[in-house]
Amino acid sequence: MPCCPPITAGELSVADSEKMAAMFKALSDAVRLRLFSKIASHLSGEACVCDIQDMGVSQPTVSHHLKKLREAGLLTSERRGTWVYYTVAPSGVAGMPAMLDLKR
Repeated sequence: MPCCPPITAGELSVADSEKMAAMFKALSDAVRLRLFSKIASHLSGEACVCDIQDMGVSQPTVSHHLKKLREAGLLTSERRGTWVYYTVAPSGVAGMPAMLDLKR
């Protein structure tokens, strides 16, 4: 379920604006946006961290960016043995286009 009403429905609440700002802020970084895209477009619908580490930055930096995406509600993660698998959090992502819908 999307978090926020369309922007044209009225002024956002403080809570809704903070939640959406965190999501947009998380995606405003080019490396994070590429990571998010890589996970979202992965054939199986999920991506092992071992498959998405080659981003041109160090492994700790990739981990930091994945953490920020998780904290913003855009990704979920599951540890399986040594590896962590990431998927896009549909409920978080659904709120973004719904909020930006300018139809009245």
